[in-house]
Amino acid sequence: MSDKRVDIKESIQRKFKNSTDLVFQKLESNTSFCEFCYLSSICDKQKIHQDIFTPFFEEENIKEYKTYIKSLAGVKVLKEKDDPTELLIRGSMLLFFQSEILTLEVKQFVNKTIPDTTIETTIQGPQTGLSEDLETNINILRNRYHQVTLAFEDAIIGEKSQTGIKIIYDSKEVDQSVLKEVKKKLDSSKVDVIQSAGQLSRLMSVRKTTLFPTIVITERPDRIAYNLSKGKIIIMLEGTRFALVIPSVFFDFMSSMDDIYQPYWITKFLLVLRYFGLGVAILLPAIYVGMTAYNPELFRVQLALSIAGSRAAVPFPAYIEVLFMLIMMELLTEASLRLPKAIGPTATTVGGLILGQAATEAGLVSNIMIIIVSAVAISNFVIPINEMSFAMRVIKYLLLVLATILGLVGVLIGLLAIIYYLVNLNSFGKPYLQLFLREEMKESKIGS
Repeated sequence: MSDKRVDIKESIQRKFKNSTDLVFQKLESNTSFCEFCYLSSICDKQKIHQDIFTPFFEEENIKEYKTYIKSLAGVKVLKEKDDPTELLIRGSMLLFFQSEILTLEVKQFVNKTIPDTTIETTIQGPQTGLSEDLETNINILRNRYHQVTLAFEDAIIGEKSQTGIKIIYDSKEVDQSVLKEVKKKLDSSKVDVIQSAGQLSRLMSVRKTTLFPTIVITERPDRIAYNLSKGKIIIMLEGTRFALVIPSVFFDFMSSMDDIYQPYWITKFLLVLRYFGLGVAILLPAIYVGMTAYNPELFRVQLALSIAGSRAAVPFPAYIEVLFMLIMMELLTEASLRLPKAIGPTATTVGGLILGQAATEAGLVSNIMIIIVSAVAISNFVIPINEMSFAMRVIKYLLLVLATILGLVGVLIGLLAIIYYLVNLNSFGKPYLQLFLREEMKESKIGS
Protein backbone atom coordinates (compact mmCIF):
# COMPACT_ATOMS: atom_id res chain seq x y z
CA MET A 1 0.00 0.00 0.00
CA SER A 2 2.90 2.34 0.72
CA ASP A 3 4.16 2.00 -2.87
CA LYS A 4 0.71 2.82 -4.21
CA ARG A 5 0.48 5.83 -1.93
CA VAL A 6 3.83 7.11 -3.14
CA ASP A 7 2.87 6.58 -6.79
CA ILE A 8 -0.39 8.49 -6.33
CA LYS A 9 1.36 11.40 -4.61
CA GLU A 10 4.04 11.58 -7.31
CA SER A 11 1.38 11.46 -10.03
CA ILE A 12 -0.56 14.30 -8.38
CA GLN A 13 2.56 16.43 -7.94
CA ARG A 14 3.54 15.86 -11.56
CA LYS A 15 0.13 16.76 -12.97
CA PHE A 16 -0.33 19.80 -10.70
CA LYS A 17 3.27 20.99 -10.94
CA ASN A 18 2.18 24.47 -12.09
CA SER A 19 -0.69 24.81 -9.60
CA THR A 20 0.11 26.95 -6.58
CA ASP A 21 -3.11 25.92 -4.81
CA LEU A 22 -2.11 22.26 -4.38
CA VAL A 23 -1.58 21.47 -0.68
CA PHE A 24 0.14 18.41 0.79
CA GLN A 25 -0.07 18.45 4.57
CA LYS A 26 1.16 16.04 7.22
CA LEU A 27 -0.19 15.70 10.75
CA GLU A 28 1.74 13.79 13.37
CA SER A 29 1.26 13.07 17.06
CA ASN A 30 2.79 10.60 19.51
CA THR A 31 0.57 7.76 18.33
CA SER A 32 -0.78 8.88 14.94
CA PHE A 33 0.39 9.94 11.51
CA CYS A 34 -1.65 10.94 8.45
CA GLU A 35 -1.18 12.85 5.18
CA PHE A 36 -3.73 15.04 3.41
CA CYS A 37 -3.99 16.46 -0.10
CA TYR A 38 -6.43 19.07 -1.44
CA LEU A 39 -6.73 22.19 -3.61
CA SER A 40 -6.95 25.21 -1.32
CA SER A 41 -8.72 27.37 -3.93
CA ILE A 42 -11.88 25.26 -4.06
CA CYS A 43 -11.93 23.59 -0.64
CA ASP A 44 -13.52 24.89 2.55
CA LYS A 45 -10.47 25.44 4.76
CA GLN A 46 -12.57 26.14 7.84
CA LYS A 47 -14.39 22.83 7.44
CA ILE A 48 -11.08 21.02 6.93
CA HIS A 49 -9.67 22.50 10.12
CA GLN A 50 -12.74 21.81 12.26
CA ASP A 51 -13.79 18.40 10.91
CA ILE A 52 -10.45 16.90 9.85
CA PHE A 53 -7.45 18.48 11.56
CA THR A 54 -8.77 19.24 15.05
CA PRO A 55 -10.19 15.70 15.69
CA PHE A 56 -6.81 14.23 14.69
CA PHE A 57 -5.30 15.51 17.95
CA GLU A 58 -8.38 14.70 20.00
CA GLU A 59 -8.53 10.96 19.21
CA GLU A 60 -6.28 8.60 21.19
CA ASN A 61 -4.89 6.66 18.23
CA ILE A 62 -5.02 6.45 14.44
CA LYS A 63 -7.57 3.63 14.50
CA GLU A 64 -10.12 5.71 16.38
CA TYR A 65 -9.39 8.69 14.14
CA LYS A 66 -10.02 6.59 11.02
CA THR A 67 -13.28 5.35 12.52
CA TYR A 68 -14.30 8.95 13.13
CA ILE A 69 -13.42 9.97 9.56
CA LYS A 70 -15.45 7.09 8.11
CA SER A 71 -18.44 8.24 10.14
CA LEU A 72 -18.51 11.56 8.26
CA ALA A 73 -21.01 11.99 5.43
CA GLY A 74 -19.59 11.53 1.94
CA VAL A 75 -16.44 9.62 2.90
CA LYS A 76 -15.40 6.97 0.37
CA VAL A 77 -12.51 4.58 -0.07
CA LEU A 78 -10.35 5.36 -3.11
CA LYS A 79 -10.74 2.52 -5.60
CA GLU A 80 -8.58 1.41 -8.51
CA LYS A 81 -10.97 2.92 -11.06
CA ASP A 82 -11.00 6.32 -9.33
CA ASP A 83 -8.82 9.13 -10.69
CA PRO A 84 -7.31 11.06 -7.74
CA THR A 85 -6.63 14.18 -9.82
CA GLU A 86 -10.23 14.27 -11.04
CA LEU A 87 -11.46 14.01 -7.46
CA LEU A 88 -9.18 16.88 -6.41
CA ILE A 89 -10.38 19.29 -9.09
CA ARG A 90 -13.97 18.45 -8.15
CA GLY A 91 -13.39 19.62 -4.58
CA SER A 92 -12.51 16.40 -2.75
CA MET A 93 -9.76 15.85 -0.20
CA LEU A 94 -7.50 12.79 -0.10
CA LEU A 95 -6.60 11.26 3.27
CA PHE A 96 -3.59 8.92 3.16
CA PHE A 97 -3.69 6.25 5.86
CA GLN A 98 -1.24 3.40 6.20
CA SER A 99 -3.61 0.76 4.84
CA GLU A 100 -5.97 2.74 2.60
CA ILE A 101 -6.77 6.10 1.03
CA LEU A 102 -10.04 7.87 1.80
CA THR A 103 -11.74 10.71 -0.06
CA LEU A 104 -14.01 13.35 1.42
CA GLU A 105 -15.80 16.16 -0.42
CA VAL A 106 -14.94 19.51 1.18
CA LYS A 107 -15.86 21.77 -1.72
CA GLN A 108 -16.44 25.41 -0.91
CA PHE A 109 -19.42 27.16 -2.50
CA VAL A 110 -19.06 30.93 -2.85
CA ASN A 111 -21.87 31.72 -5.31
CA LYS A 112 -23.81 33.73 -2.73
CA THR A 113 -20.99 36.25 -2.40
CA ILE A 114 -20.31 36.64 -6.13
CA PRO A 115 -21.72 39.81 -7.75
CA ASP A 116 -23.59 39.74 -11.05
CA THR A 117 -22.06 41.03 -14.26
CA THR A 118 -22.67 44.73 -14.79
CA ILE A 119 -21.00 45.39 -18.17
CA GLU A 120 -20.89 42.18 -20.25
CA THR A 121 -24.47 41.04 -19.84
CA THR A 122 -25.95 38.03 -21.64
CA ILE A 123 -29.48 36.79 -22.21
CA GLN A 124 -29.08 33.05 -21.61
CA GLY A 125 -25.58 32.68 -20.18
CA PRO A 126 -24.40 32.73 -16.56
CA GLN A 127 -25.13 35.98 -14.76
CA THR A 128 -22.38 35.85 -12.13
CA GLY A 129 -19.13 37.73 -12.61
CA LEU A 130 -15.76 37.87 -10.92
CA SER A 131 -15.09 39.06 -7.39
CA GLU A 132 -12.53 41.54 -6.08
CA ASP A 133 -10.99 38.75 -3.99
CA LEU A 134 -8.31 36.83 -5.88
CA GLU A 135 -8.81 33.53 -4.04
CA THR A 136 -12.57 33.67 -4.68
CA ASN A 137 -11.89 34.17 -8.39
CA ILE A 138 -9.63 31.10 -8.45
CA ASN A 139 -12.44 29.14 -6.77
CA ILE A 140 -14.89 30.33 -9.44
CA LEU A 141 -12.51 29.37 -12.22
CA ARG A 142 -11.73 25.95 -10.75
CA ASN A 143 -15.47 25.23 -10.63
CA ARG A 144 -15.91 26.21 -14.29
CA TYR A 145 -12.78 24.67 -15.80
CA HIS A 146 -12.18 21.16 -14.50
CA GLN A 147 -8.81 20.40 -16.04
CA VAL A 148 -5.71 19.03 -14.35
CA THR A 149 -3.61 21.05 -16.81
CA LEU A 150 -4.96 24.35 -15.44
CA ALA A 151 -1.86 26.16 -14.17
CA PHE A 152 -1.44 29.12 -11.80
CA GLU A 153 1.63 31.26 -11.30
CA ASP A 154 1.90 33.99 -8.68
CA ALA A 155 3.60 37.32 -9.26
CA ILE A 156 3.87 40.75 -7.63
CA ILE A 157 3.60 44.04 -9.53
CA GLY A 158 3.92 47.59 -8.26
CA GLU A 159 7.03 48.65 -6.37
CA LYS A 160 4.98 50.38 -3.66
CA SER A 161 1.54 48.75 -3.88
CA GLN A 162 2.97 45.19 -4.11
CA THR A 163 -0.22 44.04 -5.83
CA GLY A 164 -0.62 40.28 -6.22
CA ILE A 165 -1.51 38.83 -9.62
CA LYS A 166 -2.20 35.35 -10.97
CA ILE A 167 -1.03 34.16 -14.37
CA ILE A 168 -3.48 31.44 -15.41
CA TYR A 169 -3.29 29.14 -18.43
CA ASP A 170 -3.89 25.60 -19.64
CA SER A 171 -0.41 24.09 -19.83
CA LYS A 172 -1.58 21.68 -22.53
CA GLU A 173 -3.07 24.35 -24.84
CA VAL A 174 -0.96 27.46 -24.19
CA ASP A 175 1.53 28.83 -26.69
CA GLN A 176 4.83 28.80 -24.80
CA SER A 177 6.26 31.69 -26.83
CA VAL A 178 3.30 33.88 -25.85
CA LEU A 179 3.63 32.80 -22.20
CA LYS A 180 7.31 33.70 -22.24
CA GLU A 181 6.51 37.12 -23.73
CA VAL A 182 3.83 37.78 -21.09
CA LYS A 183 6.24 36.98 -18.24
CA LYS A 184 8.89 39.18 -19.86
CA LYS A 185 6.42 42.07 -20.08
CA LEU A 186 5.44 41.68 -16.44
CA ASP A 187 9.06 41.56 -15.29
CA SER A 188 9.92 44.71 -17.25
CA SER A 189 6.85 46.68 -16.10
CA LYS A 190 8.01 49.41 -13.74
CA VAL A 191 5.23 51.18 -11.84
CA ASP A 192 4.85 52.37 -8.25
CA VAL A 193 1.15 51.65 -7.72
CA ILE A 194 -1.25 49.56 -9.78
CA GLN A 195 -4.93 49.37 -8.88
CA SER A 196 -6.93 48.26 -11.92
CA ALA A 197 -6.98 45.84 -14.83
CA GLY A 198 -7.05 48.76 -17.27
CA GLN A 199 -3.82 50.13 -15.84
CA LEU A 200 -2.18 46.71 -16.12
CA SER A 201 -3.48 46.39 -19.69
CA ARG A 202 -1.72 49.60 -20.71
CA LEU A 203 1.53 48.35 -19.17
CA MET A 204 1.21 45.04 -21.02
CA SER A 205 0.21 46.47 -24.41
CA VAL A 206 2.60 45.77 -27.27
CA ARG A 207 2.37 49.39 -28.42
CA LYS A 208 1.90 51.95 -25.66
CA THR A 209 0.26 54.57 -27.92
CA THR A 210 -1.92 52.31 -30.07
CA LEU A 211 -5.50 53.44 -30.55
CA PHE A 212 -6.88 49.92 -30.86
CA PRO A 213 -6.91 47.72 -27.74
CA THR A 214 -4.85 44.53 -27.94
CA ILE A 215 -5.96 42.97 -24.64
CA VAL A 216 -9.54 42.07 -23.76
CA ILE A 217 -10.62 43.09 -20.25
CA THR A 218 -13.46 40.88 -19.04
CA GLU A 219 -15.56 40.31 -15.93
CA ARG A 220 -17.09 37.02 -17.09
CA PRO A 221 -15.81 33.65 -15.75
CA ASP A 222 -17.38 31.83 -18.71
CA ARG A 223 -15.42 33.98 -21.18
CA ILE A 224 -12.26 33.22 -19.20
CA ALA A 225 -12.92 29.46 -19.24
CA TYR A 226 -13.65 29.56 -22.98
CA ASN A 227 -10.44 31.44 -23.75
CA LEU A 228 -8.40 29.09 -21.57
CA SER A 229 -9.62 26.20 -23.69
CA LYS A 230 -8.34 28.07 -26.76
CA GLY A 231 -4.84 28.34 -25.31
CA LYS A 232 -5.01 31.95 -24.12
CA ILE A 233 -3.49 33.37 -20.95
CA ILE A 234 -5.51 35.03 -18.19
CA ILE A 235 -4.09 37.57 -15.75
CA MET A 236 -6.12 38.25 -12.61
CA LEU A 237 -5.33 41.21 -10.39
CA GLU A 238 -5.91 41.49 -6.66
CA GLY A 239 -8.62 44.00 -5.74
CA THR A 240 -10.43 44.18 -9.08
CA ARG A 241 -13.34 42.31 -10.68
CA PHE A 242 -11.75 42.28 -14.12
CA ALA A 243 -9.21 40.00 -15.77
CA LEU A 244 -6.99 40.30 -18.86
CA VAL A 245 -7.19 37.90 -21.81
CA ILE A 246 -3.92 37.54 -23.76
CA PRO A 247 -3.50 37.52 -26.73
CA SER A 248 -6.61 39.25 -28.11
CA VAL A 249 -7.36 39.97 -31.77
CA PHE A 250 -9.97 42.19 -33.43
CA PHE A 251 -12.47 39.33 -33.65
CA ASP A 252 -12.38 38.87 -29.85
CA PHE A 253 -13.57 42.43 -29.29
CA MET A 254 -16.55 41.92 -31.59
CA SER A 255 -17.69 38.62 -30.09
CA SER A 256 -20.07 38.15 -27.19
CA MET A 257 -20.62 35.09 -25.01
CA ASP A 258 -24.16 34.99 -26.41
CA ASP A 259 -22.53 33.81 -29.65
CA ILE A 260 -21.86 30.48 -27.94
CA TYR A 261 -25.25 30.14 -26.27
CA GLN A 262 -27.45 31.05 -29.27
CA PRO A 263 -28.27 28.81 -32.29
CA TYR A 264 -25.85 28.91 -35.23
CA TRP A 265 -27.77 31.17 -37.62
CA ILE A 266 -28.86 33.57 -34.89
CA THR A 267 -25.21 33.88 -33.85
CA LYS A 268 -24.15 34.69 -37.42
CA PHE A 269 -26.96 37.23 -37.77
CA LEU A 270 -25.94 38.99 -34.54
CA LEU A 271 -22.29 38.99 -35.61
CA VAL A 272 -23.15 40.58 -38.98
CA LEU A 273 -25.34 43.09 -37.15
CA ARG A 274 -22.42 44.10 -34.92
CA TYR A 275 -20.09 44.65 -37.85
CA PHE A 276 -22.81 46.64 -39.61
CA GLY A 277 -23.21 48.75 -36.48
CA LEU A 278 -19.44 49.24 -36.38
CA GLY A 279 -19.52 50.55 -39.95
CA VAL A 280 -22.40 52.90 -39.19
CA ALA A 281 -20.68 54.24 -36.06
CA ILE A 282 -17.44 55.24 -37.80
CA LEU A 283 -18.58 55.98 -41.38
CA LEU A 284 -22.02 57.61 -41.27
CA PRO A 285 -20.94 61.11 -40.07
CA ALA A 286 -18.01 61.22 -42.50
CA ILE A 287 -20.11 60.01 -45.45
CA TYR A 288 -22.82 62.56 -44.65
CA VAL A 289 -20.31 65.43 -44.65
CA GLY A 290 -18.53 64.15 -47.77
CA MET A 291 -21.71 63.75 -49.79
CA THR A 292 -23.36 66.96 -48.55
CA ALA A 293 -20.33 69.21 -49.05
CA TYR A 294 -18.61 67.61 -52.05
CA ASN A 295 -20.83 65.11 -53.86
CA PRO A 296 -24.53 65.95 -53.41
CA GLU A 297 -25.22 64.52 -56.88
CA LEU A 298 -24.87 61.03 -55.38
CA PHE A 299 -28.17 61.50 -53.51
CA ARG A 300 -31.47 60.68 -55.17
CA VAL A 301 -33.31 63.84 -56.18
CA GLN A 302 -36.02 63.48 -53.53
CA LEU A 303 -33.48 62.81 -50.78
CA ALA A 304 -31.23 65.68 -51.92
CA LEU A 305 -34.18 68.10 -51.85
CA SER A 306 -35.24 66.82 -48.42
CA ILE A 307 -31.74 67.31 -46.97
CA ALA A 308 -31.38 70.73 -48.59
CA GLY A 309 -34.76 71.83 -47.20
CA SER A 310 -33.85 70.55 -43.75
CA ARG A 311 -30.54 72.47 -43.80
CA ALA A 312 -31.97 75.67 -45.30
CA ALA A 313 -32.14 77.43 -41.94
CA VAL A 314 -28.83 76.05 -40.59
CA PRO A 315 -26.15 78.79 -40.66
CA PHE A 316 -23.17 76.41 -40.38
CA PRO A 317 -21.39 74.14 -42.86
CA ALA A 318 -22.22 70.43 -42.61
CA TYR A 319 -19.01 69.53 -40.79
CA ILE A 320 -19.62 72.12 -38.03
CA GLU A 321 -23.16 70.80 -37.62
CA VAL A 322 -21.97 67.19 -37.35
CA LEU A 323 -19.10 68.04 -35.00
CA PHE A 324 -21.36 70.05 -32.70
CA MET A 325 -23.92 67.26 -32.33
CA LEU A 326 -21.31 64.51 -31.94
CA ILE A 327 -19.57 66.43 -29.15
CA MET A 328 -22.90 67.01 -27.42
CA MET A 329 -23.59 63.28 -27.62
CA GLU A 330 -20.15 62.50 -26.18
CA LEU A 331 -20.83 64.88 -23.29
CA LEU A 332 -24.17 63.18 -22.59
CA THR A 333 -22.52 59.75 -22.67
CA GLU A 334 -19.77 60.88 -20.31
CA ALA A 335 -22.30 62.50 -18.00
CA SER A 336 -24.28 59.26 -17.79
CA LEU A 337 -21.15 57.54 -16.44
CA ARG A 338 -20.40 60.21 -13.83
CA LEU A 339 -23.90 60.80 -12.49
CA PRO A 340 -25.30 58.56 -9.73
CA LYS A 341 -26.79 55.35 -11.12
CA ALA A 342 -30.27 56.23 -9.85
CA ILE A 343 -30.57 59.40 -11.95
CA GLY A 344 -27.91 58.94 -14.65
CA PRO A 345 -30.01 57.29 -17.41
CA THR A 346 -33.03 59.52 -16.77
CA ALA A 347 -31.03 62.75 -16.72
CA THR A 348 -29.13 61.99 -19.92
CA THR A 349 -32.23 60.78 -21.79
CA VAL A 350 -34.22 63.89 -20.87
CA GLY A 351 -31.19 66.08 -21.57
CA GLY A 352 -30.72 64.52 -24.99
CA LEU A 353 -34.37 64.98 -25.96
CA ILE A 354 -34.44 68.61 -24.82
CA LEU A 355 -31.09 69.38 -26.47
CA GLY A 356 -32.08 67.82 -29.79
CA GLN A 357 -35.48 69.49 -29.96
CA ALA A 358 -34.14 72.90 -28.90
CA ALA A 359 -31.23 72.77 -31.37
CA THR A 360 -33.61 71.87 -34.22
CA GLU A 361 -36.14 74.58 -33.40
CA ALA A 362 -33.36 77.15 -33.06
CA GLY A 363 -32.08 76.26 -36.53
CA LEU A 364 -28.64 75.22 -35.27
CA VAL A 365 -28.91 71.68 -36.68
CA SER A 366 -31.13 69.93 -39.20
CA ASN A 367 -33.61 67.13 -38.55
CA ILE A 368 -31.53 64.70 -40.60
CA MET A 369 -28.56 65.46 -38.33
CA ILE A 370 -30.53 64.34 -35.26
CA ILE A 371 -31.28 61.03 -37.01
CA ILE A 372 -27.62 60.53 -37.96
CA VAL A 373 -26.28 61.25 -34.47
CA SER A 374 -28.87 58.95 -32.89
CA ALA A 375 -27.96 56.15 -35.32
CA VAL A 376 -24.25 56.61 -34.55
CA ALA A 377 -24.83 56.54 -30.78
CA ILE A 378 -26.99 53.41 -30.93
CA SER A 379 -24.58 51.62 -33.28
CA ASN A 380 -21.61 52.39 -31.04
CA PHE A 381 -23.27 50.60 -28.11
CA VAL A 382 -23.65 47.41 -30.20
CA ILE A 383 -19.91 46.69 -29.82
CA PRO A 384 -19.63 44.15 -26.93
CA ILE A 385 -16.27 45.19 -25.43
CA ASN A 386 -15.99 48.73 -24.09
CA GLU A 387 -12.34 49.22 -25.05
CA MET A 388 -13.16 48.73 -28.75
CA SER A 389 -16.25 50.91 -28.42
CA PHE A 390 -14.11 53.77 -27.08
CA ALA A 391 -11.63 53.32 -29.94
CA MET A 392 -14.42 53.57 -32.51
CA ARG A 393 -15.65 56.78 -30.89
CA VAL A 394 -12.25 58.32 -31.66
CA ILE A 395 -11.91 56.81 -35.15
CA LYS A 396 -15.08 58.49 -36.41
CA TYR A 397 -13.56 61.92 -35.71
CA LEU A 398 -10.44 61.09 -37.73
CA LEU A 399 -12.59 60.05 -40.69
CA LEU A 400 -14.74 63.15 -40.21
CA VAL A 401 -11.66 65.41 -40.51
CA LEU A 402 -10.57 63.65 -43.71
CA ALA A 403 -14.09 63.91 -45.15
CA THR A 404 -14.15 67.64 -44.35
CA ILE A 405 -10.88 68.20 -46.24
CA LEU A 406 -11.10 65.69 -49.11
CA GLY A 407 -14.71 64.55 -49.24
CA LEU A 408 -15.49 60.89 -49.99
CA VAL A 409 -11.94 60.43 -51.26
CA GLY A 410 -10.73 61.30 -47.77
CA VAL A 411 -13.08 58.71 -46.26
CA LEU A 412 -11.65 56.06 -48.59
CA ILE A 413 -8.07 57.09 -47.78
CA GLY A 414 -8.86 56.95 -44.06
CA LEU A 415 -10.35 53.46 -44.34
CA LEU A 416 -7.33 52.18 -46.26
CA ALA A 417 -5.00 53.73 -43.68
CA ILE A 418 -6.91 52.06 -40.81
CA ILE A 419 -6.83 48.67 -42.56
CA TYR A 420 -3.10 49.06 -43.25
CA TYR A 421 -2.50 49.92 -39.60
CA LEU A 422 -4.52 46.93 -38.37
CA VAL A 423 -2.74 44.55 -40.74
CA ASN A 424 0.59 45.57 -39.20
CA LEU A 425 -0.72 45.37 -35.63
CA ASN A 426 -0.27 42.24 -33.51
CA SER A 427 -1.09 41.07 -30.03
CA PHE A 428 1.82 39.17 -28.50
CA GLY A 429 2.82 37.81 -31.89
CA LYS A 430 -0.70 37.01 -33.12
CA PRO A 431 -1.95 38.98 -36.19
CA TYR A 432 -4.61 41.45 -35.08
CA LEU A 433 -6.93 40.69 -38.01
CA GLN A 434 -6.66 36.94 -37.52
CA LEU A 435 -9.98 35.11 -37.84
CA PHE A 436 -10.49 31.77 -36.15
CA LEU A 437 -12.13 30.25 -39.22
CA ARG A 438 -10.92 26.70 -38.57
CA GLU A 439 -12.11 26.76 -34.97
CA GLU A 440 -15.49 28.18 -36.03
CA MET A 441 -15.88 25.43 -38.63
CA LYS A 442 -15.06 22.76 -36.03
CA GLU A 443 -17.54 24.21 -33.54
CA SER A 444 -20.27 24.47 -36.18
CA LYS A 445 -19.75 20.81 -37.11
CA ILE A 446 -19.96 19.79 -33.46
CA GLY A 447 -23.08 21.89 -32.98
CA SER A 448 -24.78 20.41 -36.05
